[in-house]
Amino acid sequence: MPKGLKQTSSTVAIGFEVLESAANTFTQGTIDLNLSPLDREVMVVLAVNLDPFAPDAISNTDTKVETSLTTTSQTAVSNLSDSNCIASGSNFIQAANFADGGVAFQKLGIETPPATLEYVGIIATNDFFVQVKGTANGSAKGVTGKLYGYRARADADIYAALVQSEVLSA
Repeated sequence: MPKGLKQTSSTVAIGFEVLESAANTFTQGTIDLNLSPLDREVMVVLAVNLDPFAPDAISNTDTKVETSLTTTSQTAVSNLSDSNCIASGSNFIQAANFADGGVAFQKLGIETPPATLEYVGIIATNDFFVQVKGTANGSAKGVTGKLYGYRARADADIYAALVQSEVLSA
Protein backbone atom coordinates (compact mmCIF):
# COMPACT_ATOMS: atom_id res chain seq x y z
CA MET A 1 0.00 0.00 0.00
CA PRO A 2 1.37 3.43 -0.89
CA LYS A 3 2.37 5.55 2.11
CA GLY A 4 -0.16 8.16 3.12
CA LEU A 5 -3.10 6.06 1.88
CA LYS A 6 -5.50 3.83 3.81
CA GLN A 7 -7.41 1.18 1.85
CA THR A 8 -11.19 1.59 2.33
CA SER A 9 -12.56 -1.10 -0.01
CA SER A 10 -11.75 -4.50 -1.37
CA THR A 11 -10.57 -4.82 -4.96
CA VAL A 12 -13.25 -3.83 -7.46
CA ALA A 13 -13.44 -4.34 -11.23
CA ILE A 14 -14.98 -1.53 -13.26
CA GLY A 15 -16.04 -2.57 -16.78
CA PHE A 16 -16.42 -0.09 -19.63
CA GLU A 17 -17.07 0.18 -23.36
CA VAL A 18 -16.43 3.15 -25.66
CA LEU A 19 -17.56 3.16 -29.29
CA GLU A 20 -16.44 5.54 -32.03
CA SER A 21 -19.11 8.11 -32.87
CA ALA A 22 -18.36 7.43 -36.56
CA ALA A 23 -15.77 5.36 -38.41
CA ASN A 24 -12.18 6.60 -37.94
CA THR A 25 -13.25 9.35 -35.51
CA PHE A 26 -11.53 10.05 -32.19
CA THR A 27 -14.02 9.39 -29.41
CA GLN A 28 -13.58 9.67 -25.65
CA GLY A 29 -15.70 8.16 -22.91
CA THR A 30 -15.85 9.37 -19.31
CA ILE A 31 -16.23 6.78 -16.55
CA ASP A 32 -17.38 8.13 -13.17
CA LEU A 33 -15.75 6.61 -10.10
CA ASN A 34 -18.07 8.33 -7.57
CA LEU A 35 -15.12 9.22 -5.35
CA SER A 36 -15.73 11.48 -2.35
CA PRO A 37 -13.44 14.53 -2.40
CA LEU A 38 -14.65 15.47 1.11
CA ASP A 39 -13.23 12.17 2.36
CA ARG A 40 -10.05 12.63 0.25
CA GLU A 41 -10.91 9.40 -1.56
CA VAL A 42 -8.74 8.14 -4.43
CA MET A 43 -8.71 5.02 -6.63
CA VAL A 44 -5.52 2.95 -6.49
CA VAL A 45 -5.29 1.20 -9.87
CA LEU A 46 -3.88 -2.32 -9.71
CA ALA A 47 -4.32 -3.36 -13.37
CA VAL A 48 -6.10 -2.42 -16.59
CA ASN A 49 -7.21 -4.63 -19.47
CA LEU A 50 -8.00 -2.95 -22.78
CA ASP A 51 -9.58 -4.97 -25.59
CA PRO A 52 -9.71 -2.89 -28.80
CA PHE A 53 -12.07 -4.12 -31.52
CA ALA A 54 -10.48 -5.81 -34.55
CA PRO A 55 -9.74 -3.46 -37.45
CA ASP A 56 -11.17 -4.15 -40.90
CA ALA A 57 -9.09 -6.34 -43.24
CA ILE A 58 -8.98 -4.33 -46.47
CA SER A 59 -6.63 -5.34 -49.27
CA ASN A 60 -3.74 -2.95 -49.89
CA THR A 61 -4.71 -0.80 -46.86
CA ASP A 62 -3.18 -0.58 -43.38
CA THR A 63 -5.96 -0.36 -40.76
CA LYS A 64 -5.88 0.00 -36.98
CA VAL A 65 -7.79 0.65 -33.77
CA GLU A 66 -5.91 2.58 -31.08
CA THR A 67 -7.03 3.04 -27.48
CA SER A 68 -5.86 4.46 -24.16
CA LEU A 69 -7.03 4.97 -20.56
CA THR A 70 -6.05 8.22 -18.86
CA THR A 71 -6.67 10.14 -15.65
CA THR A 72 -7.45 13.38 -17.53
CA SER A 73 -9.45 14.29 -20.64
CA GLN A 74 -7.51 14.05 -23.91
CA THR A 75 -7.89 15.33 -27.48
CA ALA A 76 -6.21 12.28 -29.06
CA VAL A 77 -5.37 8.70 -28.16
CA SER A 78 -2.52 8.80 -25.64
CA ASN A 79 0.47 6.55 -25.03
CA LEU A 80 2.48 5.50 -21.99
CA SER A 81 4.92 8.41 -22.35
CA ASP A 82 2.08 10.69 -21.15
CA SER A 83 2.14 10.91 -17.34
CA ASN A 84 -1.67 10.74 -17.27
CA CYS A 85 -1.85 7.56 -19.37
CA ILE A 86 -2.29 4.40 -17.32
CA ALA A 87 -2.75 1.94 -20.22
CA SER A 88 -2.71 1.91 -24.01
CA GLY A 89 -3.11 -0.62 -26.77
CA SER A 90 -3.83 -1.09 -30.45
CA ASN A 91 -4.80 -3.70 -32.99
CA PHE A 92 -3.59 -3.19 -36.53
CA ILE A 93 -3.46 -4.95 -39.87
CA GLN A 94 -0.47 -4.42 -42.15
CA ALA A 95 -1.92 -4.85 -45.66
CA ALA A 96 -0.23 -2.17 -47.76
CA ASN A 97 1.11 -3.78 -50.95
CA PHE A 98 -0.84 -7.01 -50.26
CA ALA A 99 -3.60 -8.21 -52.57
CA ASP A 100 -5.33 -9.94 -49.64
CA GLY A 101 -6.34 -8.63 -46.21
CA GLY A 102 -2.78 -8.51 -44.85
CA VAL A 103 -1.39 -9.67 -41.53
CA ALA A 104 -2.91 -8.76 -38.14
CA PHE A 105 -0.87 -7.53 -35.18
CA GLN A 106 -1.70 -6.56 -31.63
CA LYS A 107 0.28 -4.02 -29.61
CA LEU A 108 -0.55 -3.66 -25.92
CA GLY A 109 1.12 -2.27 -22.88
CA ILE A 110 1.50 -4.83 -20.13
CA GLU A 111 -2.02 -5.92 -19.19
CA THR A 112 -1.27 -7.12 -15.68
CA PRO A 113 1.58 -5.61 -13.69
CA PRO A 114 4.40 -7.75 -12.36
CA ALA A 115 3.87 -8.99 -8.81
CA THR A 116 6.60 -6.61 -7.60
CA LEU A 117 4.47 -3.52 -8.31
CA GLU A 118 2.08 -2.35 -5.60
CA TYR A 119 -0.05 -0.41 -8.11
CA VAL A 120 0.10 1.01 -11.64
CA GLY A 121 -1.53 4.38 -10.98
CA ILE A 122 -3.63 6.53 -8.67
CA ILE A 123 -6.71 8.41 -9.84
CA ALA A 124 -7.33 11.38 -7.55
CA THR A 125 -10.21 13.06 -9.38
CA ASN A 126 -13.69 11.66 -9.86
CA ASP A 127 -13.39 10.28 -13.41
CA PHE A 128 -11.13 8.36 -15.72
CA PHE A 129 -11.20 8.61 -19.49
CA VAL A 130 -11.04 6.04 -22.28
CA GLN A 131 -10.08 7.06 -25.81
CA VAL A 132 -10.48 5.15 -29.10
CA LYS A 133 -9.75 5.95 -32.74
CA GLY A 134 -9.75 3.79 -35.83
CA THR A 135 -7.77 4.42 -39.00
CA ALA A 136 -8.91 3.43 -42.52
CA ASN A 137 -11.75 1.20 -41.27
CA GLY A 138 -15.06 0.84 -43.11
CA SER A 139 -17.14 0.91 -39.92
CA ALA A 140 -17.00 2.42 -36.44
CA LYS A 141 -14.86 0.52 -33.92
CA GLY A 142 -14.51 0.62 -30.14
CA VAL A 143 -12.89 -0.77 -27.05
CA THR A 144 -14.05 -2.73 -24.02
CA GLY A 145 -12.09 -3.20 -20.85
CA LYS A 146 -11.79 -3.41 -17.09
CA LEU A 147 -9.99 -1.33 -14.51
CA TYR A 148 -9.06 -3.18 -11.30
CA GLY A 149 -8.38 -1.22 -8.13
CA TYR A 150 -9.47 -0.25 -4.68
CA ARG A 151 -10.67 2.89 -2.96
CA ALA A 152 -8.36 4.53 -0.45
CA ARG A 153 -8.37 7.59 1.80
CA ALA A 154 -5.37 9.88 1.44
CA ASP A 155 -3.71 12.08 4.03
CA ALA A 156 -4.57 15.76 3.40
CA ASP A 157 -1.15 16.71 2.02
CA ILE A 158 -0.92 13.59 -0.17
CA TYR A 159 -4.44 14.17 -1.52
CA ALA A 160 -3.70 17.81 -2.37
CA ALA A 161 -0.48 16.83 -4.15
CA LEU A 162 -2.19 14.04 -6.13
CA VAL A 163 -5.08 16.25 -7.27
CA GLN A 164 -2.80 19.15 -8.16
CA SER A 165 -0.40 16.91 -10.08
CA GLU A 166 -3.25 15.26 -12.02
CA VAL A 167 -5.03 18.51 -12.88
CA LEU A 168 -1.92 20.55 -13.73
CA SER A 169 -0.49 17.87 -16.01
CA ALA A 170 -3.68 17.68 -18.10
